[in-house]
Amino acid sequence: MQNLLSNNSHDTGAVNIDDLVDIQDVVIDTSLPKEERLQSYLKQIKNPYCYKCDDMVVRISFANTDATLEDRLQQYLLSGSRIPTL
Repeated sequence: MQNLLSNNSHDTGAVNIDDLVDIQDVVIDTSLPKEERLQSYLKQIKNPYCYKCDDMVVRISFANTDATLEDRLQQYLLSGSRIPTL
């Protein structure tokens, strides 16, 4: 499990959307300890770096940096960029 979480370089090039798990079908039992919730999530989602949400393929990757998501969001918001509305 640790290897799966630490290595986000899984090949997600050509995927069949029908083979992906829909994240909306994943159930998290909040009564379980954190480690067991994580194990359950990984077992259900199969590949945490490539799954689907409805008919949309979701691919996740991370840059090799010490900056956190919070750092990047703060930088983005302070830059004066506007978040587009749908």
